[in-house]
Amino acid sequence: MKRKRKMGKGLDEKRVEQIIEILESEYPNAKTALHFTNPVELLVATVLSAQCTDERVNKVTQDLFRKYRSVEDYARVDLGELEEDIRPTGFFRNKAKAIKSFCNDLVEKFNGKIPGNLEDLVSLSGIGRKTANLVLGEVFGIPGIVVDTHVLRLSRLIGLTKNTDATKVEFDLMEVVPRDQWIRFSNLLILHGRAICIARRPKHGECKIVDLCDEGIRWKKEVGSNS
Repeated sequence: MKRKRKMGKGLDEKRVEQIIEILESEYPNAKTALHFTNPVELLVATVLSAQCTDERVNKVTQDLFRKYRSVEDYARVDLGELEEDIRPTGFFRNKAKAIKSFCNDLVEKFNGKIPGNLEDLVSLSGIGRKTANLVLGEVFGIPGIVVDTHVLRLSRLIGLTKNTDATKVEFDLMEVVPRDQWIRFSNLLILHGRAICIARRPKHGECKIVDLCDEGIRWKKEVGSNS
């Protein structure tokens, strides 16, 4: 059993290397699309991006980040005022509560500073591993795999994991993706999921990694059998 797992892992590592090489040529500037200049802005933008496009979030945060300059600004503001400021991003009541909650935690636990480690970040109200890894990678340069809906979905389709739990998927990917590529790999899958491997209408015919993907190989077989 151990031998089989090692062989499978080795094959997936090779496949991941090829996927990264191909997707890097497709998305040479792969990075988060959210605009930010400091850690708290990225935390806020990430909360706002739930069920909202990055484009709309970036439009809202243009004014938001000019108004709120620090963790303390978010912690002190009236909840209703913050709700109105972020209303265009949708689900603004829940998002406003979340922002104020983690900012209050930052003030009380960390003197208003954003901690640079996973354990402290996930101790903040409403901040999970996905957001924590994003901040660690983009702000502090600490490797981490960001498992959003695209990364989870594509990892399963490619065949790098069978899990549906984001944390389990994260650990599965950590086993086969080189550590120095963790941030990059997440960004590449996110961009590919948005551009080509779209959930309800995947563009298999335009996918450059179709031959490295379990789902893509199945699609090619089906097309071949029907032609």
